[in-house]
Amino acid sequence: MPPLLDVKDLTKHFPVRSRPFSKKKDWVYALDGVSFTLDKGETLGLVGESGCGKSTTGRAILRLIEPTSGQVFLEGTDICSLDKKNMRDARKKMQIIFQDPFGSLNPKRTIGKIISEPLDNYHIEKGKGREEQVVQLLKRVGLKPEHISRYPREFSGGQRQRIGIARALALRPRLIIGDEPVSSLDVSIQAQVLNLLKDLQEEFGLSYIFISHDLSVVRHISDRIAVMYLGKFVELAPGEKLYGDPLHPYSQALLSSIPVPDTKVKRKRFILEGDVPSPIHPPSGCRFHPRCPIFNKDQNPLCKEQTPGFREIQRAHWVACHAV
Repeated sequence: MPPLLDVKDLTKHFPVRSRPFSKKKDWVYALDGVSFTLDKGETLGLVGESGCGKSTTGRAILRLIEPTSGQVFLEGTDICSLDKKNMRDARKKMQIIFQDPFGSLNPKRTIGKIISEPLDNYHIEKGKGREEQVVQLLKRVGLKPEHISRYPREFSGGQRQRIGIARALALRPRLIIGDEPVSSLDVSIQAQVLNLLKDLQEEFGLSYIFISHDLSVVRHISDRIAVMYLGKFVELAPGEKLYGDPLHPYSQALLSSIPVPDTKVKRKRFILEGDVPSPIHPPSGCRFHPRCPIFNKDQNPLCKEQTPGFREIQRAHWVACHAV
């Protein structure tokens, strides 16, 4: 079967002034040539340090920010080439769940108005039919019908995120992008929301791109996981394979930082030296080489001079590293 989503060389560069009142522009290379596919009913997790380009990837796919270059094929249609009218039709197939469950809800509108807004925008259902649909969505995410007339301030963080999920489901999309949707919730509430998302995926045949910095959360929900560093994918593999045998030194360092609750278990730690380089002036060659323990040991000139290709090292296991 063809993939639901096929992203090819997606790039987003943001212009910045080199200094105040200067006419010279620099560029922030937030996203620099990302390619991947997403199958129907699959969940792809995106992980990496803050500022690596995870949220930019999600927003560029949805065209909430316009990509600098690249192609995004949704069910075979390149949505980057669509005009305003056709893009409006395509947006029904893809939705987003935001990180902040309060800031993403209009405090002046009732929950019923918030959830029915997508239906209103596309003139779907009216009157009692629309209200009944909103009530069914509330029930499906674990809220009560009487909540329809309340305001966001009357709910907890977990309940507000359920409202955001209900709004995302209103148009019956094919793809939902979760931009760190559980990062601001308590651990027990995180588990409830993650289980809800998995149940909804099975019921509605949804595909997810799940963005998070929490590696344990991503492992719980994802079929495949992509590791990002300074705007590029450095590794992409099935979840259990990545956690069991990470090949890129950055992935190894990330996974070694996960806390182990059992004090008897000893894990080798990979300590990275230095800070993340500026995305305005990324390093030449492999962007990870200034912090890479393999480069610091072997001093392979390729790491500094040539950008590694994103290669399939094993079946469905892709890595961008000269040393692998």
